[in-house]
Amino acid sequence: MNAETVFSLVNTLVMPQWLLMIFAPHWKWTQKLADSYLIPVLLAVIYAFYIVISLSNLDFMSFSTLAGIKALFSEEQSVLAGWIHYLCFDLVAGTWIYKDSINKNINRIAVGICLFFCLMFGPIGFLLYWISRKFARPQTK
Repeated sequence: MNAETVFSLVNTLVMPQWLLMIFAPHWKWTQKLADSYLIPVLLAVIYAFYIVISLSNLDFMSFSTLAGIKALFSEEQSVLAGWIHYLCFDLVAGTWIYKDSINKNINRIAVGICLFFCLMFGPIGFLLYWISRKFARPQTK
């Protein structure tokens, strides 16, 4: 499979869970999917594959400088692996936000906004949720 196809596949793979967490948070299948971590595990397997095939080109000293990181991401396969890394960890962070907000019964609209930002800008969504959970009053059912 070429890199562009894998890119499209992994992008498509994450969307159902994001959409379910935002728009159907209390549906039993959303909760089962979040509890299973199935999609992040699948992403981790794909990521591991790309890391293993790139090991011969991987210089661990490259991680110590910005120029080294830039050089690491000059190859298409490395950029794809980096993107999968982002998708996986953003989804894990989003899943934590989703599960924590269910446990704390935090306003679904506020959580939906935080999840959207977590999908698009990972750490910003996490930060927004962290701030909002400090000030949020639990929703009444």
